Amino acid sequence: MARRFGWWGFWSCLVVLGIALGLWQWERAADKRDYLARLEAAPRLEAPSEPPPLGSRLVLRGEYLAGETLFLDNRTHEGRLGVAPLTPFRDLQGRLWLIQRGFLATGPSRDDPSVDTPEGVVMLEGRWQATGDSAPLFGPNHEGNRLQRIDPSAWSLGQGFAQAGWLHLEQGPGHLESWWQPSVVPPERHLGYALQWWGLALAALVIMLVGARSQARDPGPLSTSHKAIKESPR
Repeated sequence: MARRFGWWGFWSCLVVLGIALGLWQWERAADKRDYLARLEAAPRLEAPSEPPPLGSRLVLRGEYLAGETLFLDNRTHEGRLGVAPLTPFRDLQGRLWLIQRGFLATGPSRDDPSVDTPEGVVMLEGRWQATGDSAPLFGPNHEGNRLQRIDPSAWSLGQGFAQAGWLHLEQGPGHLESWWQPSVVPPERHLGYALQWWGLALAALVIMLVGARSQARDPGPLSTSHKAIKESPR
């Protein structure tokens, strides 16, 4: 009896786990579709005074603060290793914005990177990303002129940035190769994961039922011995 309970309990847990993980991936796919739809519908704004909606396309006019450039470390793009230059930008109203300018290939070298920065008044356009949850750090964030993750507090400019976030530059002087993507895992991949988990749950269910039928036909040595004792003559 204990053997049967163990069998049913083990495989039932696998079935429930597979169904639950499949539902979780299905919900993530729905969340990604909603996220991408909001990005597609995001407005195009010019130097907004209020926090921009998620994924807004911003247009800024002003000047780069070239001497304040830092570099987001350990970026990869098309199989190459490099950094992403991060340059503060002062708009025509005197407000500061942080600009992520694209990918700069450096290879494995740990020498201080450098990048040419346009002078004078320029017009920039790109995708807005608000500050959000960040990956954990295992060590200092600021090393020389490199950052392990984007953190506006790494700059001491006498005034804060106009908005909590940064612009991923897509057009305008100073733009390098674009590497940032708003959604790493597409919804279709989450749906594929969901089907895989449900397939595993179905396989576990089949094994559980087939094994249970096999046990019912062959109750095992302990049950057979017990039956033989009961039927032996006294």
